[in-house]
Amino acid sequence: MSECILKENERIDDLDVNGFRIIQNPFCFCFGMDAVLLANFVKVSPKAKCIDIGTGTGVIPLISTAKNRGSHWTGLEVQSNMVDMASRSVELNDAGDRISIVEGDVRNVREIFKPCSFKVVTSNPPYMKQPAGLQSSSDTINISRAEIMASLEDVVSAASYLLPTRGTFAMVHRPSRLPEIMEVLLKYRLEPKRLQLVQPTRDKEANLVLIECVKEAGKELRLLPTLIVYKENGEYTEELLSYYR
Repeated sequence: MSECILKENERIDDLDVNGFRIIQNPFCFCFGMDAVLLANFVKVSPKAKCIDIGTGTGVIPLISTAKNRGSHWTGLEVQSNMVDMASRSVELNDAGDRISIVEGDVRNVREIFKPCSFKVVTSNPPYMKQPAGLQSSSDTINISRAEIMASLEDVVSAASYLLPTRGTFAMVHRPSRLPEIMEVLLKYRLEPKRLQLVQPTRDKEANLVLIECVKEAGKELRLLPTLIVYKENGEYTEELLSYYR
């Protein structure tokens, strides 16, 4: 498919994974490193049926499919303009047989999907509570960054509903909200199993946390080595670079 599928202000970016590309609009919301980290962090078997809640432009399903992680991915997104871009990105990569983009509100997930429909659920949810601090003039960006359309509990509740016993939920969020995250996860029977902090550099405190849970599992949490993003010279660390290869 050619670039004629692009609309005003849109561009095509290379995902650097098996030739996959993604359509983005800088005036809406472009994915960041956190989505890439989550796509590589979560454990996904090649045969798993998966869903990404609040998929935005579909970056997590696209990266995962490019790496043959999961048999089929669904991306659930409430914003029509993002659904449109994600759908065209799926078409751009000729991945319609492995990725489905669904427009819908995570708060209405029980009306869209049957319970226990997916083996793996991922989410890169809004980090900021409402009212948020600095806000963009773009409603799309506000919704992606702050809990306007869905709260942390909305996302976790939906994940629990969509998963069977022993199903996996993985999320990226801010370490400052870890106490609340743990409380909500346990409320919905999602037992934290793997946790990894992400630091910009060795001398900076963590600004991201990756967490993977198993539904209705026993109590045992592994704290993985901290991921450092940048070396002292400002270049990416080898571990971070491996996520983009």
